[in-house]
Amino acid sequence: MAFNTLDNINDITGKRVLVRVDLNVPMDGGKVTDTTRIERVLPTIRELSEKGAKVVLLAHFGRPKGERVASMSLAPVAPAVSSLLGKTVGFADDCIGPAASDAVSAMSNGDVLLLENTRFHKGEEKNDPSFAEALASNGDLYVNDAFSAAHRAHGSTEGIAKLLPAYAGRTMQAELEALSSALGDPKRPVLAVVGGAKVSSKIDLLENLVSKVDMLVIGGGMANTFLAAKGVNVGKSLCEHDLADTAKRIMSAAEAASCEIVLPADAVVAREFKAGAENETVSLDAIPADGMILDVGVASIETVASKIDTAKTLVWNGPLGAFEIEPFDTATVAAARHAAANTKAGKLNSVAGGGDTVAALNHAGAADDFSYVSTAGGAFLEWLEGKELPGVKALEA
Repeated sequence: MAFNTLDNINDITGKRVLVRVDLNVPMDGGKVTDTTRIERVLPTIRELSEKGAKVVLLAHFGRPKGERVASMSLAPVAPAVSSLLGKTVGFADDCIGPAASDAVSAMSNGDVLLLENTRFHKGEEKNDPSFAEALASNGDLYVNDAFSAAHRAHGSTEGIAKLLPAYAGRTMQAELEALSSALGDPKRPVLAVVGGAKVSSKIDLLENLVSKVDMLVIGGGMANTFLAAKGVNVGKSLCEHDLADTAKRIMSAAEAASCEIVLPADAVVAREFKAGAENETVSLDAIPADGMILDVGVASIETVASKIDTAKTLVWNGPLGAFEIEPFDTATVAAARHAAANTKAGKLNSVAGGGDTVAALNHAGAADDFSYVSTAGGAFLEWLEGKELPGVKALEA
């Protein structure tokens, strides 16, 4: 898709630029405990400010459901943004009305102002046109730099983009370009690695991917459902036996689309789910009745590595095993590091995303060497599922 970026804005000096950002950050005792999302939007804020714009930040925090909830105020976030930006960030205790308009009117060129939680108003999540108009009244231009909220058709993500000239911020731009390179117009062969606990949460994702990629590695608990559908006795492993027909349908669709599905060839099995639990690696025909599959073995790891070596493009969502506890992180760590090494060597374009995925890649020390790691969660998943994202659609040039 074609969309306007900051490069398409000519003279921005003195313009009021409403910038939708994701500041829904973890807090403890009024302090931000993880600044990742703030750091992601700093380039856009800094660029606009340095060019003389009046930068007005729009964001949500938590789920106040249209009510003013003190614990969900963005007031404590402003100092954290200010500290990382190295510049004073003002705060207005509402995102519309006199409090917002007065604060915006008092701004000088280059100033940065954070408005209060957009979700304190019911019109935000309802995408109420009058709410979007109230937001837009404080801006001359609109920039969306919150891909993580782009799957929501809200007032500050979609409604406002219809009322002002709309542009993608630098983080949004990077995300869209990365996603396009991974599935929009990728270098082939394309490999997808999809893991996680349950097939039920990723049916749409799997059905979309088999028509888009050349190889699909299925891991984690969801692989057990596919193995069981093929007649493998998975013992006491996490498995959705009632989705056997769904798994068979996905495998048939993959075959019709010439997409190779790669399932585990062996399994690391334990009798209890805890760190350091006694375990053994067994073939698929030797899984004990009282055993749980918690990771894949050496043969499976070697197969995944060989598929990564074959691929030119990798899309990754979800771990291959119970990576949260050792030693069941072995396969995820090995595959992540192999993909990172190939990426660093210029052999692979690797794009990853989803909450567990980011945690797993960080755990493996591989995230920094992937081409792009999305922190967007739900929006990243919906994009993988082939769904249209309202916040992105609204930016189309």
